[in-house]
Amino acid sequence: MGQGIPFGSDDLPGFYAPVHRALAEPILLGGAPRALAIVNGTLAGAVGLGLRLWLVGLAIWAIGHVLSVWAARRDPQFVDVARRHLRYPTWIRP
Repeated sequence: MGQGIPFGSDDLPGFYAPVHRALAEPILLGGAPRALAIVNGTLAGAVGLGLRLWLVGLAIWAIGHVLSVWAARRDPQFVDVARRHLRYPTWIRP
């Protein structure tokens, strides 16, 4: 028979495309999703600096960051999933 490509082989001639690691990994800032970390820091800064509640702002930042890092370790795309989940109604009528 002919010289074919073995079943299960990933080396197809002409179909090799290197993908940089940065294109496949989520963008994290301090272990949390970047957008969520920015929103969390802005809210904590507004409370801490704007309302002059330093300890409350620091607590908001610390708790929010720890929770977002914990969620990102479980699923780095959890912000996109939650955003998509909120678009659908709570029930679908037949």
